[in-house]
Amino acid sequence: MNYRPAPFFAHVVLVLSMALLGIVGAYLVGATGVRQSDALLHMTHADWQVEDASGFSTPPPRQDSSALPRNWKKVELPLALPIALLRQAENTSTSTTRTTWIRLGTRGLPASSGPLALYGARIKTDGTIAVYVDGQLVHRAQQSGPLWNSTRMPLWVQLDDHGAGGNGPPAEILLRLEHTRGAQVALSSLWIGPVDALRGRHGMRQWLQQELPAMLGAAFMAVGVFALFVWFRRRDETGYLLFFNLAATSFMRGLHFYVSLPVLNDWFAWLTVNSLFWLVMVVHFFLRQLHGRQLVWLTRGVVATTTAIGIVTIPGLAIVQNTPQVTPLIYAVAALMGTAVCLVGAVSAWRRSTEGRLVAAGIGACVLLGITDWLLQNNFISPEGWYLGAYTNAVTFSVFGVLMYRRYIHAIGEVEELNASLAQRLHKREAELEDSHRRLREIERRQTISDERQRLMQDMHDGLGSSLISAIRSVEGGGMSDDKVSQILKSCLDDLKLTLDSLEPVEADVLLLLATLRYRLEPRLEGTGVSLRWEVQELPALEWLDPSSALHILRIVQESISNILRHTRATEIRVATSLDGAGVRVTIEDNGQGFDVAKAMAASSGRGLQNQRRRAHSIRGTVDWESLPTGTRFVLWLPLRREAQAA
Repeated sequence: MNYRPAPFFAHVVLVLSMALLGIVGAYLVGATGVRQSDALLHMTHADWQVEDASGFSTPPPRQDSSALPRNWKKVELPLALPIALLRQAENTSTSTTRTTWIRLGTRGLPASSGPLALYGARIKTDGTIAVYVDGQLVHRAQQSGPLWNSTRMPLWVQLDDHGAGGNGPPAEILLRLEHTRGAQVALSSLWIGPVDALRGRHGMRQWLQQELPAMLGAAFMAVGVFALFVWFRRRDETGYLLFFNLAATSFMRGLHFYVSLPVLNDWFAWLTVNSLFWLVMVVHFFLRQLHGRQLVWLTRGVVATTTAIGIVTIPGLAIVQNTPQVTPLIYAVAALMGTAVCLVGAVSAWRRSTEGRLVAAGIGACVLLGITDWLLQNNFISPEGWYLGAYTNAVTFSVFGVLMYRRYIHAIGEVEELNASLAQRLHKREAELEDSHRRLREIERRQTISDERQRLMQDMHDGLGSSLISAIRSVEGGGMSDDKVSQILKSCLDDLKLTLDSLEPVEADVLLLLATLRYRLEPRLEGTGVSLRWEVQELPALEWLDPSSALHILRIVQESISNILRHTRATEIRVATSLDGAGVRVTIEDNGQGFDVAKAMAASSGRGLQNQRRRAHSIRGTVDWESLPTGTRFVLWLPLRREAQAA
């Protein structure tokens, strides 16, 4: 997968973080060499001697230097006793131990107004540490766990019986260091003075070498657990699982900083040594995923070396005892393997992956920090130095933090691009839909005009056109009087007026439609001497009533009234409306002579009745005639809702 180039800001943050770490380390290293103040005594000279012992023993409660052999030698502090690396690997019996005695004088210690404390940056041994002040045991490091005597923990002994209100400053300080014969012993220079004057030095050293690495490791582990849960939901992205493995191995590598963890000594050593190999192996797989090259030969070598070291150092197998005699050699192998992974990963990722180059640089920095720790552990550099390997978690966390930052920014960029693309496509689709809707409205408008034109033409052809043709033929034949022609022409004019009235908006109101017809017919009825009784009532609106349906209703009612005027000799017409179930009724009655409905429908002259029935059927209504002794009743029934409308 290709990613965008890392933002300049991410590189700047990484460089500044490393620079700040270096500045703080340099400052604190320099702080241990501050010149002696008025209240402190910096002890840089001591007497030293070593005697053999048959094993570790409990320090006696009292020990005076005068009771020891007079084999004292003058030494300068810091004291480091380098032993050749190959000599450390000799198969010597660990039951044979030695006791190193360090005698310190306190001449020149200023008088103090408060309790005194003894502070040292580091004491390195693999046995019990005991401190005697004027022959009295005041401090003892008990063998209670894997960190009972961690070289990362500075020496701090508070001399409560000396100082203001006590017995005055001590005359002599004696240190008893137990260790195996092949162990490398080291002691930094010591400070003695008031507790308040030394507390800052001790607190800073303790925080930077013990507490800060513990916090960094815990934070790294927390982010790793988060990555594990992300991997549970996205199993195809193995980078999250590798990140969790990286955090877990880094955490186990830093077990030195978690004093309260109940880990046995042998297994503690096995975990801390082998986790270094696991860490290099995980980084190798991470690099392989970034640059995309398999590197089969290197992968096999890394896995085989990690597996072999893990097997031969397992406690209880006794293949190789994981003791200080062989640990330096194992760490040298780990440094070589880390260097190989760093160099090969950097070359493989040089033109393939910016992130791969960044990870390779990070593992290179971690290897360098580890080499300084190896040199310090083997007394090649001063014991007052700093274990910089404690900050490999910070380097690793920073490198992979930059990776996560890059991918987060990349993901945000992809989401923004996707949103912009979706917005553009949506805008384009809306424009297309708007254009399509506009064209559909135009087509619908044209279709409506065409349908309305076709309806009017058909209606005028069937009604007005037919009447005019009949009138023309009658006039041309000479067999029609002027009154008859006038009547036909008036009927044609009524048809034309009805057609125009059907175009007027009636708002689905049948009464308004009938009122329009009444307005047109009343002058004609008055000329014939026929009276009109208008007995209508309020009706619900017919939602389906459009101009075409309105014209059908007008034609039906007009035809019914015309039939009354032509055939019944009536003197009165009654028009009424009512609500009838699921529809409305329009009733037209007259007081003329009745007729045989069936005979009229069968005769050729009954075409008008059939037209009425046809028009009523087209609007889903019905018509009915009833001939009475007192006249004829015509009923037009119209539904409140049509079937298609109801559906």
